[in-house]
Amino acid sequence: MNLLNVIQHTSADYLGLLEDHLEGRRIRFRYFRPFTEQGTIPGPTDTCDGLVLLGGGPWGSAGGRDVPTLQGEIALTRNMLDQGRPVLGIGLGAQILAVAAGGASEPAPLSFEAGYATRLQDDALGGFLPERFPHVTYMRDRPQPPADATILAVDEKDRPAAFQVGSNALGFCGHPGFKTAMAEDLIMEFEEAPEDPAPQLERLQVMAREIEDALVPIMTGIIKVTGLMRIRRRIPLSLKS
Repeated sequence: MNLLNVIQHTSADYLGLLEDHLEGRRIRFRYFRPFTEQGTIPGPTDTCDGLVLLGGGPWGSAGGRDVPTLQGEIALTRNMLDQGRPVLGIGLGAQILAVAAGGASEPAPLSFEAGYATRLQDDALGGFLPERFPHVTYMRDRPQPPADATILAVDEKDRPAAFQVGSNALGFCGHPGFKTAMAEDLIMEFEEAPEDPAPQLERLQVMAREIEDALVPIMTGIIKVTGLMRIRRRIPLSLKS
């Protein structure tokens, strides 16, 4: 069974619907919660088969309200990329992936949007990314993927919605397994919240079944690109040259 290290930045933003898909494929995952009193991020010697960086609610990466562990996570992600290990970044995680891969993040206000993204590449995610799919973001700031990244999809404002770095690293601005309860919990967890979230919550509730259905091919594509179903011999990163 392969093992993912998952960095969670808030209690409300977790893997969501992705958990069932990973468990169904016998891919284990363990959460790291640096925002808790005894929490930390994975170290360079922690064995794993891949890294997932989750969203951060009102936390960003462009200088306005940076997540406290930003620099450590950028270094860890760069280490994973250098070792050729798969990385999946979602929301804030996509920003961290972009920076670690040589891109950047740009300031943007905290926003909550429930819309759709459109595929740009027919072979995106090994051909499994739907032509049009739900795109739900709850995020401050935005990633600027590096020049050598492949933009897989754009949102309704023609901004990057999904991108690929190298052969096995993926960034999603929207959470492909987002649940309505996650948005509700994020709004309650922090004093800062997006302006007038009620219409987006209503739209998200209507989109719930579409999100579940679209996640089936999206997860198939994520697994294909990252190679997380392959059996691999785990070696601590510190022992890799």
